[in-house]
Amino acid sequence: MPAREISIPTDQQEAIQMSITPYLLYEDVGGALKFLSKAFGFRKHGRAMSGPDGKLNHAAMKLGDDFIMMGCPGSKYKNPKRLGQATQSLYINVDNVDKHFERARKAGATILEEPKDTFYGHRRYGAEDPEGHQWYFAQEIKKHPVKKRAAGQSSK
Repeated sequence: MPAREISIPTDQQEAIQMSITPYLLYEDVGGALKFLSKAFGFRKHGRAMSGPDGKLNHAAMKLGDDFIMMGCPGSKYKNPKRLGQATQSLYINVDNVDKHFERARKAGATILEEPKDTFYGHRRYGAEDPEGHQWYFAQEIKKHPVKKRAAGQSSK
């Protein structure tokens, strides 16, 4: 199967300036736009593009200063929910993780993990969107000190 060429609209080029821009695949890009906005606070960025069938097949969203892009690769694509497993997750820092969690729960996100403090100094929770993509939102609650190396331990 030949690779599908994806062109990015000019008004989304600033997203390319990031080192990594997640590009998520969805069966229903329009539904993803609505859910991610309502549950997680993302805002649509730039213009969404439709395919020959009239359905949305590319869009970008922004949360704070960060971007995600999304698209639908076609009718043969199976989202994580239909595959029965996720193959990746996203880890996103937010200002108030507990407030963010309440928003996600009220919007109907499937909660994978209630907010909890981690050993590495973050408070985080996990949620799943309607197509099975896993999202972890976190807030730094304390600086995690770097442990000194044990005597004789090499840095190589």
